[in-house]
Amino acid sequence: MQSTDLGNKESGKLWHRKPSPAARDGIIVNIIHSSSDYLPKVLRFLNVAFDSSGDCLIAGDHQGNIYVFDLYGNRFNLVQRTAQACTALAFNLRRKSEFLVALADYSIKCFDSVTKELVSWMRGHESSVFSISVHASGRYAITTSSDTAQLWDLDTFQRKRKLNILQSVGIQKVFFLPLSNTILSCFKDNSIFAWECDTLSCKYQLPAPPESSSVLYKVFAVTRDGRILAAGGKSNHLHLWCLEAKQLFRIIQMPTKVRAIRHLEFLPDSFDAGSNQVLGVLSQDGIMRFVNIQTCKLLFEIGSLDEGISSSVISPHGRYIASIMENGSLNIYSVQALTQEINKPPPPLVKVIEDLPKSKLNSGGLKMKVTSGRVQRPAKSRENKIQARILKQDLTGNFENKENEVSDGLNKKRLQILLKGYGEYPTKYRMFIWRSLLQLPENHTAFSSLVDKGVHVAFLNLQKKYPIKSRKLLRVLQRTLSALAHWSAIFSDTPYLPLLAFPFVKLFQNNQLICFEVVATLIINWCQHWFEYFPNPPINILSMIENVLAFHDKELLQHFIDHDITSQLYAWPLLETVFSEVLTREEWLKLFDNVFSNHPSFLLMTVVAYNTCSRAPLLNCSLRDDFEYFFHHRNNLDISVVIREVYHLMDTTPTDIHPNGKLDAFVALTKGQYPVFNQYPKFIVDYQTQERERIRNDELDFLRERQMVEDMQAEVDQQRVEDEAWYQKQELLRKAEETRREMLLQEEEKMVQQRQRLASVKRELRAKEMHLQDATRRRFLKLQQDQREMELRRLNDEIERKNLIRNQEAVAKEMREDADTYRRKVDLEEHMFHKLIEAGQTQNQKTQKLIEENLAEAEQACLNADWRIQALHKQRCDDLQRNACYQEVAKLLRENRRKETEVLNAMVGEGAKKWEEAQEKDFHLKSEKKASALSDASRKWFLEKELDDALEHAEHPYNTVPRCQSGQAASGYVPRTSQLKDSSEVDSSTHISLNQRRVQWDTMEQDLMERVRNLRQRLTAQARNRCRTPHLLAT
Repeated sequence: MQSTDLGNKESGKLWHRKPSPAARDGIIVNIIHSSSDYLPKVLRFLNVAFDSSGDCLIAGDHQGNIYVFDLYGNRFNLVQRTAQACTALAFNLRRKSEFLVALADYSIKCFDSVTKELVSWMRGHESSVFSISVHASGRYAITTSSDTAQLWDLDTFQRKRKLNILQSVGIQKVFFLPLSNTILSCFKDNSIFAWECDTLSCKYQLPAPPESSSVLYKVFAVTRDGRILAAGGKSNHLHLWCLEAKQLFRIIQMPTKVRAIRHLEFLPDSFDAGSNQVLGVLSQDGIMRFVNIQTCKLLFEIGSLDEGISSSVISPHGRYIASIMENGSLNIYSVQALTQEINKPPPPLVKVIEDLPKSKLNSGGLKMKVTSGRVQRPAKSRENKIQARILKQDLTGNFENKENEVSDGLNKKRLQILLKGYGEYPTKYRMFIWRSLLQLPENHTAFSSLVDKGVHVAFLNLQKKYPIKSRKLLRVLQRTLSALAHWSAIFSDTPYLPLLAFPFVKLFQNNQLICFEVVATLIINWCQHWFEYFPNPPINILSMIENVLAFHDKELLQHFIDHDITSQLYAWPLLETVFSEVLTREEWLKLFDNVFSNHPSFLLMTVVAYNTCSRAPLLNCSLRDDFEYFFHHRNNLDISVVIREVYHLMDTTPTDIHPNGKLDAFVALTKGQYPVFNQYPKFIVDYQTQERERIRNDELDFLRERQMVEDMQAEVDQQRVEDEAWYQKQELLRKAEETRREMLLQEEEKMVQQRQRLASVKRELRAKEMHLQDATRRRFLKLQQDQREMELRRLNDEIERKNLIRNQEAVAKEMREDADTYRRKVDLEEHMFHKLIEAGQTQNQKTQKLIEENLAEAEQACLNADWRIQALHKQRCDDLQRNACYQEVAKLLRENRRKETEVLNAMVGEGAKKWEEAQEKDFHLKSEKKASALSDASRKWFLEKELDDALEHAEHPYNTVPRCQSGQAASGYVPRTSQLKDSSEVDSSTHISLNQRRVQWDTMEQDLMERVRNLRQRLTAQARNRCRTPHLLAT
C-alpha cells in the first residue's frame, strides 16, 4: 500500500510507482493531509465525490481545502480554499470542470476546477446541507437539509422550487432517480414519495413497511436503472423495494454483528445493464460489506475494526471505491483487486467426465458425474462439415484427450478447435489462455532471487545498442534480459536475445514475472537446438526449414540458391525476431495464439509458410539488399493466409523431414525453481566467456593505457593550449598596454585641463570659503559678544537684585526699629496716662472739667499726632508701592536687555532719577520722622506737665486757678524751650544714625559701581581684540 501526504503542496503525484493493490485489501493509495505547522496535525477529509467519468474525484477537508484527484493521470491539485468546512460535494455537473460545495454557513457555491474561480453563490437554507443530488442531464440539482429541500437550475443558478415540511416530520433524503425524471423524497416517518421533476406532481407513494419490521429508514440507495430501492437504518435488516411494482419484495438480514447501517451504495457493473446486483453496506463497526442481493452472498469487505470507514463513494463505472476513514485519511480501493467473481475467467468450455473405477465396470451401467452444465456447439471444419466428437471409453479408465488437458480446467484440443474456427483468442482472455497453455508456474521467489542479482554486466549499455524511447520499457527489458543471463550463462552472449524478448516485454511490461517465464518457456520449447552451433546460427534448425521449403516450393528455393540467398537470410531474421519486425501487433498476437496452441515445430513451419505465401515478390527480387529489406520490414501479407498455410504444411509434410520428429513435445517450467538450461556447447560458451574475460581484461588494460595516453595527450594538448593561450594573452596584454598608454596620455591631457579648471574652481571656492569663514567668524564673534553682553546684563541684574534685597532688608530693619521705638513710646504714654487718671480721681468737678479741657486739647494734639502718623504710614505705603514699581521696572529691564545700548543707558538714567526721587522721599520721610519726634516730645511734655499739675493740685487744691493761668501765660515760652530741647535731642540722635547709614551705603555703592566699570572695560577690550583678529587673517 502506498501512502501520500499532501502536506502544503498544491499539486503533485498521487503515487511514485505503479500501484499494485493486493487482493486482501485492494488499496491503491492512502491519502493523508497533514499541516506543516510546528506541531503537525492531520486535516480530516469530510466529503468526497466522483465525476461522471469515474477517473477523477474531489475531496474536501474540515478547513475548507478542496482537492481534485486524477486517478488516470496520477495527479492531484488544490482547486479551492473556502476557509470553512464543507458538508456536501457534487462533481457530476453538465460542465465537467465545475463542482458544487455546500459550506458550514448554509450556503452552496459553484467553483470551476480549472480556472479555480467562483461561478455562483446560492443561498436559501437555514440549516446545514448534508446532501446534493444532480440530475442525470447535469442541469438541475437538489440540496437537502434537515428542514427543507430546494431544487436549483444550474444554468441560471436560480431556485425553482422549495419543499417545506412540518417541523414534526423531518427529511431524511431527497434525490433524483438515475436515468429518469423522477425525484424521490424520503422522510423520517418512513414515508417515501415520487415526484415528477418538471411539474412537481406526485407520481406515487410507496406503502408503509410491514408492522413486523421496526426499521426507521435513514440511508437509501438506488440501482443504476432506477428499479430497485434499498433502504436501511438502525437495524441489521435491509429492505429492497421494487419501484416499478411499488412494493417491498425482499428483506435481507445482515450478520448479527451489524447493528446499524450507516451508508448504502450499489456497485455498478459494465455487463449488468444497470440492474446492479452487488450492494455495499457500511455498518456501525466501520466495515463496508458487499453482498449480492440475489444470492445474499457476502462477496468481500473493506475496512476493519482498527481502521474503520466513515463514508464511501463508488465511481460510476465501478472501478474505484473512495472511502473516508475514521482517522481522517482517504483510501482509494481497486474493485478489480477486491472482487474475485468479476475478475474470474469464464467457466471452462470443456469439462472431463470421469469414469468409475475399473472394479465397478461389471456391476451395472456406466455412471458419469458432469461438473459443468454448459453446452457448446461443435465447430465447423474447413470443408464446412460438422464434426461430431464421440467420447470413447478406454478400458484403462482414461480418455484419449487426457493428455490435452492444461491447468485451470482448459482443454488444449478444444482450444485448438476454437482457434481454427475463429482464427484467434478473445482479446479479453488472451493473456489468461496463454498463461494456461504455457502452464506458467509463477515462481515468485526464484524470480526475485534472479532480479536481486542486479543488472547483468552484458546489458549495462543496452540503451546504446537499442535506444528505446520509453525508459520504463527499457528498464523492464534490461531486468528481463539480466534475469535470463543470470539463469543461464549463454544468454549473456546471445546477440539476438533482446530482439527475441522485446515483443513479450512490451506485452507484459506491467508483470515482469510473467514476461520472464513466457520468454523462458519460449526458449525451452520453441527454441530447441538453437544453441548447438553457438555462436553461429542454428544450422540444424535452418536445414529443417530448408528441407521443408525444398519439398513444398522447389522453385522458390532454387531462386534463393541462384541469388546466393541462404537460410540465414530468409529464415533466421524471422526466427530471431519471432516475426516482430514483419508483423503488426494484432498480426503478431494472432500468430502466437496459434504458436502457443501447437507443437514447437509450428514456429518453423510458419517461416516456411511466410516464404511460400510471399513467393511472388520474392521471385521478383534479385538483389541481396532487396531480400534483406524484405525480411526485416513489414510486407503486404495476410497473416490469416499464412496461418492456414502453416496448418496445411503441418498436415502435408512427410514424416522424414517434418520437424515434429526432431523437436521434443512441450515441456512446462518446473514449479519452485526454474530448470537448468544447458542445451548449448558449454566448452564454447566457457571458452567464449574466458576469451571475453581475457578480451575484457585486455580491453581494460588497453583502455587504461589509452586513457593514460589520452590523459598525457590531453595534458600535452592542454599545455599547448595553455601556451597558446599564454602567448595570446601576452599579445593581448601588449596591445592592451599600448592602448592603455595612449588612453593614459589622453587621460593625462584631460587631467591637466581638469586640474587647471579645478584650480580655478578651487580658487573661487577658497575665496568663497574665506568669505564664508569670515561671515561665520563674524557671526560667531557677534554671538559671543551677545553672550557676553547677556552675561553682563545678568550680572547687572544680579547686582541690582542684591542691592534691592539689601535696601529692603535695611528698610525692614529700620521699620522694625521704629516700630519698637513707637511701641516703647506708646507703652510709656499709656503708663503716664494711667497715672494721670489715677491722680485725677481725687480732684473736684471743676478741676475735672479743667482737666477734661486740657485732655481735650491733649486729645486734639494726639489726633493731630495720629493724623501725622497716618500720613507717615501712607508715605510708607507709597514707598512700598514704589518698591513694587521698582521690581516691575527691573523685570521690564531684564526682558528688554537685548535692546540697544541707548535704551539701556536711558533706563539707567531713569533709574538714577528714580534713585534721586527715592532719596528725596527718604529725606522727606526723615523730616516727617523729625516732626513726629517733636510731636511725641511735646505730648510727653504736656503729659508730664499735666501730671505735675495734678500732683500739685492734689497737694494745694485752692491754688489751682492761678497756677493754671500762670501756666497758660508761661506756656508760650517754657514748653517751646522744652520742645526745642527734646526735638534737638531726637534730631541729633536720628541724624547721627542716618548719617552713618548713608555713609555706609555710599561707600558700598561706590565700590560696586567701580567693579562694574572695571568688568565692562575688560569685556570691551576683549571684544575689540577678537574683532581685530579676523580682519588680520582675512588680509
